[in-house]
Amino acid sequence: MLELISTHLNDVVAALLFVIGLANLLFQKNLIKKIIGLNIMDTAVYLLLASQGYINGLKAPIIEDGIMDKNAYINPVPSGLVLTGIVVSVSVTALMLALTIRIYKKYHTLNLDEVLMQVREEEVR
Repeated sequence: MLELISTHLNDVVAALLFVIGLANLLFQKNLIKKIIGLNIMDTAVYLLLASQGYINGLKAPIIEDGIMDKNAYINPVPSGLVLTGIVVSVSVTALMLALTIRIYKKYHTLNLDEVLMQVREEEVR
């Protein structure tokens, strides 16, 4: 069992990070902490993609001296997906933080339960 975990350590760490982020997202009341939990989940997915795309002993797909041996390079697609995901994640995080600022200005709290209570009170009026 220990040997299996050590050979797939990146996958285990990615799964653990994902569970930590999901628990943070589900159980925290503070909106900022929820955003942090979502970012931890994003990081876990990027770690999993990067670790699955890496092949031990192969190089990055940068052609040097005109050598184009296809068996000497790793697949660049997972790295491109990770970079694209990071860019999207940064913009989504910026949008969530901007919305959180607007929520705080309107309701004067970052506690999601209190915000929802105030919204329900506004609907009743």
